[in-house]
Amino acid sequence: MSGLKQMLDKARRAILRKGVAPQDADDLVQEAFLRVEAFERTQTVKSQEALLIKAAVNLSFDAARRRKVTPFVDIGEDLGAAPDRTPLPDEILRAQDRLKRAAQGLEQLPEKTRRILLSRRLDGRSFKDIAAAEGMSVAAVEKQVARATLELTKWMDEW
Repeated sequence: MSGLKQMLDKARRAILRKGVAPQDADDLVQEAFLRVEAFERTQTVKSQEALLIKAAVNLSFDAARRRKVTPFVDIGEDLGAAPDRTPLPDEILRAQDRLKRAAQGLEQLPEKTRRILLSRRLDGRSFKDIAAAEGMSVAAVEKQVARATLELTKWMDEW
């Protein structure tokens, strides 16, 4: 067993000389050892030690390339400090109820007024475009949107 320990220590020292952080060295050596063991099942190896060192060094190069592409960001010790922005179940239910109420309010509006309001608010169309499509003046479209918004606001406030 002392031969195996010496071989692993030699591979560890080799990758430490290549700039691998001491806390990562053991993981890389273990990964290299597992790969060498798997390789030896199908191939004949002249020097297990040389292959282990070469595999560990190559793995350290791969790890360094990965760090360059996707660097590890230390977010600190306190992982619980990250806020959970997921709404609570009761908040979700309230929002769904408000949405249903708003849909009912939209149904209460006259068809033309509803169409104009939705064109403005959901489609983001300009007053001028809506006026041209509806055959109305821009001022009339603005009044329709204002009136519909006021009615929907009252409808929601009564709830």
